[in-house]
Amino acid sequence: MKVMIYTDGSARGNPEGPGGYGCVLSYTDAAGTEHRKELSAGYKKTTNNRMELMGVIAGLEALKKPCEVVLTSDSKYVTDAFNQNWIDSWLKNNWKTAGKKPVKNIDLWKRLLAAKQQHDVTFVWVKGHAGHPENERCDELATAAADGDNLLDDVIAEVVS
Repeated sequence: MKVMIYTDGSARGNPEGPGGYGCVLSYTDAAGTEHRKELSAGYKKTTNNRMELMGVIAGLEALKKPCEVVLTSDSKYVTDAFNQNWIDSWLKNNWKTAGKKPVKNIDLWKRLLAAKQQHDVTFVWVKGHAGHPENERCDELATAAADGDNLLDDVIAEVVS
């Protein structure tokens, strides 16, 4: 089953202002009918990169069985981590960057790796705010969530394990 996932994250007053993520999942069944699902949530105090990661995590965690996934994001932070093999280096170096500093957002990177484990995921970068319909919709979802009520607490765990 092939699923398209589009994601975006937003933070007001980055770093550590309110933020949100938006995610659109799309699947076309054998009869040619498209099925879409939109996900979003807002957080009281977070960063843009954490929200970019949460959009990806939410999309992958929504899948109920192994899928072939094309995941499109305007975040180089997310796409380059996989397409430039940063994640492999971080794992090999016990969550340290090439500069020997701890990788930021380890908690979410670990959650993303767990969420993607059963899927065949291809990461695609798209320029943000450039008219890509699904990216624009994700941006709308993310910013509305960041500006919304009932914001969640983002528990930032920067502990290296």
